Formats: sequence, structure tokens, C-alpha cells
Amino acid sequence: MTTLGTSRTGPAPAPAPGVPAPRFTDPRERLRRAAARYGPVLAVYGVLKLVGFAVFMFLLDSAGDFREKHPRFGGGAHTWDVLGSWDGWWYQQIAVHGYDPALEPVPGATGLITLKGNSAAFFPLYPALMRMVSEVTGLGPYGAGMTVSVVFSFVAALGIHAVTARLGGYRAGLVAAGLWAVWPGSGAEWAVYSESVYAALAAWACYAVMTRHWLTAGVLTFTAGLARPTAVTLVAALAVAGLLAVWRREERLRRPLIAVVIAPLGAVGYLGWVGYRMGDWGGYNKLQDGAWAHKFDYGRHTLDVLTSVPVGHFDYLFAMPLEDTIGVGVVLLVPVLTVLLMRLRPPVVLVVYTVLSYLMVMATQQYFGNVSRYLLPLFPLFVPLALAMRRLEWPSLATVLGTAALASGSYAGYVLFELGVP
Repeated sequence: MTTLGTSRTGPAPAPAPGVPAPRFTDPRERLRRAAARYGPVLAVYGVLKLVGFAVFMFLLDSAGDFREKHPRFGGGAHTWDVLGSWDGWWYQQIAVHGYDPALEPVPGATGLITLKGNSAAFFPLYPALMRMVSEVTGLGPYGAGMTVSVVFSFVAALGIHAVTARLGGYRAGLVAAGLWAVWPGSGAEWAVYSESVYAALAAWACYAVMTRHWLTAGVLTFTAGLARPTAVTLVAALAVAGLLAVWRREERLRRPLIAVVIAPLGAVGYLGWVGYRMGDWGGYNKLQDGAWAHKFDYGRHTLDVLTSVPVGHFDYLFAMPLEDTIGVGVVLLVPVLTVLLMRLRPPVVLVVYTVLSYLMVMATQQYFGNVSRYLLPLFPLFVPLALAMRRLEWPSLATVLGTAALASGSYAGYVLFELGVP
């Protein structure tokens, strides 16, 4: 029988006073330790994600509906072509041709859509990474986009694990990485979409705040602002956390202040550039409204959906029954998980990021069915579930997550891309 801190040959000798603990400088030893720590995280996420992805591809092939659709809108010659459609088509165009910001009216249009779609609606980090990977590897825009998304999905899994493990231990971190693979909307993680890139930056930025690496957090948040406009919630979370740390005298003002100054420059810089090129400082918002009917409406559209779907009515704007029903379930689940998260008294950066991200999505008119994708980066919601599920034995845990992985091929993949508009 062995006990914690002992071995079969007796207790390990304590280091002599004043002698620093040995550090592993052998690259092979460091690699072995890294593999032992991070290998299980990558394996858990990778296996669960691969299961869901395989089911998604099987459903696409068996239904065959994608073969009758336009390659830009959920169609293609092969099942995997669907992953580069919708927003993925725009990202590929940007990676190849760059930007030409403009507000071009649709001749004679008087309804919701009055402007032609323009690539400026899509933030530049993801297509820039696609372009870099394409030039280095020789892959086309589709292959480069998939490579970036898959790689960053694993980076996000590691970040989510790091945040959760700091709060609930290594096993909870593993569960959280598994939840990232099967969460509603997770079909966008392995597609030509920017969700994986943004979630990876957000998770590691929050971890940097939690570990008081303020400048790192500022740079990561700055970079996230080049990926998605929702990074403003990450900026706010960093600012609140920095202010609170200074007020509590846990930090001096200098480093949090520098981080807060750096953080918003990515998003502000891109929006400013688009406005300058369009000759209209509000050009980005006008484009989103006029070309995609996406606008801040204080939650009126969300309320319309939430009061229609439960009574079986689908006569609201952009209605897609099955996708919207899943979206309603996700929207109602978030407040429950947020309350459970707050009961754990987590770092304020996680609470502010989660609450503001949720409110920003709820207050915007858009395709409601996409809400599961828009809320996918709210990884702090995994924490209370992960802490509860870590108590399960491995067979039970594998059954729960494995079943969710199988089902995710439908609810997180097929429904999103084929029965809705991702």
C-alpha cells in the first residue's frame, strides 16, 4: 500500500535547504512531460470531435440534399465541400482576392436587403491565417482554411482545459475539453469558419488574466479583435478584471492599464479602416444591416422567436424550425449554467465575458438558428458541468460524452449547415 507523497521504496528525499528544485532541461524529458500533460486533452477532444464529424459526413451523404444546392449555399460535389460554403465561401474569397470595402445598393431594393454583400463584413485575422498557410503549404484556400480551423480547435481545447483545470482540477479540464467538442454549434469548429480561432484566443486571454499575465492578455485580446466583433466583450472583461485587481491592490496600475489600452485596438483598427475605405465611419454597421439584416435591436427579434417557437409558430423573420428549436434550447440553457458558474465564484473575467457575450447575441437581429454557433465561444459555461461530471467513473463519462459526440453530428453539424444557415 502506498500513500500520497511516498513510494514503494520510501518517501522521496526533500531537497536541501537553499537548494532550488531541479528543473528538467533535457528536451526529451520536457517533451515527455508535455505529452503526459497535454496528450490526454488533445486525445479526448480529437476522438470526440472525430466521432461527431464522421456522423455529420455520413448524414450529409445519406441525405444527399447538398448535391442539389449551390456550392455557395450548403452545396457542392462532395460532402466536405459543405464545410466551405456560406461564410466559408466569403473567407476563401478574401484569402485569394483581399478586400474591397464598399456600400453598393441593390438596384430597386426596398426590403430588408438593400445592399450587396461585401467581404468587409468579415474580420481579417482568419483569412489572413488562411493566406499564410496556403503560401507555406501550397494548399488551396479551402484546405488552408480547414487546416487553420482544425489546428486552432485543438489550441482552444487546451485553453479551455487550462482555465477549467485551474478552477476544478485536471480531470475537470479534460471534461471541459470534451464538452467543447460536442457543444451545440460545434460543427463550425472543423469548417471554414472563424469560431475556433476566436475561441482559442478568448480562452487563452482569460487564462492570462487569471494568471496575471496582463500584457499577454492584452495582446491576445487585441488579436481576438481582428477575428470577430464580439471581442468587445473580451475587452470589457479584461478591463473590469484589471480595474478590480488594482482596486484590491493585487496589482499596480501600470500593467493592467497597458493591457486595457492595447486590447481594443484590433477591432477598433479594423472598423476604422473599413469606415475610411467606405467613406462612412458607420459603414461596417450599415453593411451588416443592409446586406445581411444583422443589427442591434435590443432583443426584439429574440423575444419574437422565444414567444413563437414554444407555441409552434414559425412566422417570424428568418424562421428555420428545427435549427431555431435547438437555438431556443441553447438560449434558455445559458442563464441556468451562468447561475451555476457564478455560484462557484470564478474569476470576474469569466463572468463578465460570459454575460456580456450572451447579452450581445441576444440583443442582435440575425438568423436566430445561428445562435448556437454565436454562443459557442462561451466556454466558461462548461466549467460547472465539468466540475459536476468529473465525479463520474471513466466508463460512465465515456458513455455520456460519446453519446453526445454521436448526436452532435446531427444537432451541431447537419442541422446547422443543411437545415439552417450557419
